Amino acid sequence: MQSALLAVPLAIYAFLLPLHAPVFTANNGGREQLRTDTPAVHATPPLPAPRHTFTVIAHRGYHERVPENTLAACREAIEHGLDYVEVDLRTSKDGRLVIMHDQTVNRTTNGTGLVKELTLRDIRQLDIGGEHRVPVFREVLELCRDRIYIYLDFKDAGVQQTIDEIRAAGMEKQVLVYVNSEAQYSAWRTLAPHIPLMASMPDSVKDVRGLQAFLDQHPVSALDGYFRQYTCSMLEAAAERGVTVWPDIQGPEEGPAHWMEAVTLGLRGLQSDKPATLAEFLKNNGQR
Repeated sequence: MQSALLAVPLAIYAFLLPLHAPVFTANNGGREQLRTDTPAVHATPPLPAPRHTFTVIAHRGYHERVPENTLAACREAIEHGLDYVEVDLRTSKDGRLVIMHDQTVNRTTNGTGLVKELTLRDIRQLDIGGEHRVPVFREVLELCRDRIYIYLDFKDAGVQQTIDEIRAAGMEKQVLVYVNSEAQYSAWRTLAPHIPLMASMPDSVKDVRGLQAFLDQHPVSALDGYFRQYTCSMLEAAAERGVTVWPDIQGPEEGPAHWMEAVTLGLRGLQSDKPATLAEFLKNNGQR
């Protein structure tokens, strides 16, 4: 979508919003997906200005040597010249925005319990490895500003509170928000129509016609999913609509063979668990 859309007054932009928010359905990966039978809207804001010809997204930060979703993982991504750091947003019991992937702290810390049932003080006292602590969102925003873009997986938080913190940090043009539910999608479109959104492509979409029908109905700026969900023709169809496709490639088998497959397919952005190695691979192959 051309940046001229940002000049549309909010009242007019709101008029362009759907009468009914799009409905999400569960997929096998645990994320929810937009349905393909909801009212059409075509206005979408642009993504942050690209820094490389191929975009590399550090999944939960660059965490090969430091814990995931930490300030250290963000610093590692910055130091390696990556394009985006993907982080997961949740809310503590006392209403503070914190970075944590899981609903509980069990896997990544020495504690137990749901994030939403722990105060920020409780969460800050948890051991996640060495000197590292669970960061609050404001710390991530401050660290990343003008250094790396944020791909915000919006797990469980208040939209207005999140917008306020993004705005206060001067990061409104440096964030891409991944939405996980109908309520999130509707709230972001209503409260912050200038912030680009990303959603998963439904598993039911198998070809160009399905992709076009989906994009006719949903004004997202970017799509994700697994990289093998897409064909060359589907990527071309998305590009014609001004929609960027940056799917996931992380997993046990991630490596040069998969990266070359993605490049050959025509993808120009990936989310990775090995982002620095991926970036070096792309550079060596003239793709970055």
